[in-house]
Amino acid sequence: MRWTRAALLASTLSVLVTTGCGAGPSDRPAVAVERPHQAGAVETTAPADATPPAPEVPKSELSWHECTVPTFNLLGLGTPPTGLILDCAEYTTQVDAAGAVGGNFRNAAMRARYDRTPKDAAPLVLTSGSDRSSTATLAGLAAGSGSALLAARPVVAVDRRGIGSSQAVSCLTNELRDKLGNQAQFTRGTTDPVDAVATASKDATVACLDFLSPAQGTFDAAHAADDIEQLRKQWQVDHIGLLSTGSGSAVAVNYARKYGDHLGRLVLDSPQAIGLDAVGRTELRVQGQEAALTAFAQRCVALNCSLGADPPAAVLDLVNRAGSGGFGDLSAAALVTTISGYLGDSRTAQNPQITEFADALSALGRGDRGAITPFVQRQTTAIANDGEFVNRCSDNTEPATPGRAKELGTAWGTKYPVFGKTAAIDLMTCSAWPAAAPSPALAKFDKPVLVLGGSADPVTGQDGRASVTGALGAAGARAATVVWQGWGHPTFAHSGCAQQAVSDYLGNGKLPADGTACPA
Repeated sequence: MRWTRAALLASTLSVLVTTGCGAGPSDRPAVAVERPHQAGAVETTAPADATPPAPEVPKSELSWHECTVPTFNLLGLGTPPTGLILDCAEYTTQVDAAGAVGGNFRNAAMRARYDRTPKDAAPLVLTSGSDRSSTATLAGLAAGSGSALLAARPVVAVDRRGIGSSQAVSCLTNELRDKLGNQAQFTRGTTDPVDAVATASKDATVACLDFLSPAQGTFDAAHAADDIEQLRKQWQVDHIGLLSTGSGSAVAVNYARKYGDHLGRLVLDSPQAIGLDAVGRTELRVQGQEAALTAFAQRCVALNCSLGADPPAAVLDLVNRAGSGGFGDLSAAALVTTISGYLGDSRTAQNPQITEFADALSALGRGDRGAITPFVQRQTTAIANDGEFVNRCSDNTEPATPGRAKELGTAWGTKYPVFGKTAAIDLMTCSAWPAAAPSPALAKFDKPVLVLGGSADPVTGQDGRASVTGALGAAGARAATVVWQGWGHPTFAHSGCAQQAVSDYLGNGKLPADGTACPA
């Protein structure tokens, strides 16, 4: 295989945390219990008082080196909180644990803790899958409202192969990255954008499959679970605690399926729906994006922000102008990615950050791109990397056809005016990649699982949790859902109430009441 060496905290890491968003953290306790999840739920016979084995303190550590200030500088996070310590490390994994493909891969990890964090506290492993770098998600938590969680125990983020600061994958030309990222907007003429992206997908797929051969099938969620298992072995512990966010739930569920005996705690935050095809997963995400934009607009109006009395209409006008070339090389896809990335930031938003982003959008409407450019650059680069493309496509089951994408472009463009049309075109990004086979079902897993979610999640949407709890129940697990009534992603990074539920569960293995609601 041909690999290029990743620099410390590669650019993917440096752009995945943007200026904050969300309704802000709430340290109030849960004030309500909603109706427990029902759709897809399965009753189990697991004893309610069964306590799983506790995660353990590593007996053999990675070769950590302190990286707090470089991380915050690269991410534009400002000054680190007093007492925060970020440590970075690499460790070696097998390309294929089953032995079908030889060779090793270099995975990256980052540990976040405070100088007051107990040294005998077992770490919590974090994976955010292919939708964002795990290490950047952790850095955003550390920069925001995660002090209580990190003061109680370390959190160790593991990047997927080719994402963040893990060993890089470099298989695309700049032209192909641009076509995929901008949805071929500037290939003007008679070519439909769906067809243009489908063609770019074919070219990108050929390039990356050739580059990765014979390891092209080792970038899926199941192999990412193997990489976490290698970390457990290197730590020389029998049980770990695992927290997933977004599409990282696919990694976590695969870990439970393959190595469930080694799981002491499992938290699924804003999990991706199980059993849906690419169209279904995408529509859930678009619904979450529209809901998050609505929530942002309400805050914006309350603050008398510069977007006026109807921020969604102002944003839609900007997207339409970008789509017609009104902002030069700033495409509609890049602008929508920027807005969605802001809404899904893992850091907490305060009122100044909301008005700052609104002002940047307003300036764009006047033709001034200066203020929005840093936001665009961070988000565009975040998704325009080869590792993200390879990982995302490796997990893409049942992709859409160009005909279906064109139909949805019309339907979603009306139903979801800001995000729908670009989401339909984006269905073609992985259309040429060999379709991934669905992961085998989770056959047996009888431990308690904590599931978190938000009311307006722009990364995975808010309606996929029932399919996850249903799959867990069918395997014999007990699951409890905690729902944050705010907007943003992931839930635990925004809600003090959700963090308390996580901390309690990590400590004693007991689940909160199913359907617990955390206020915004």
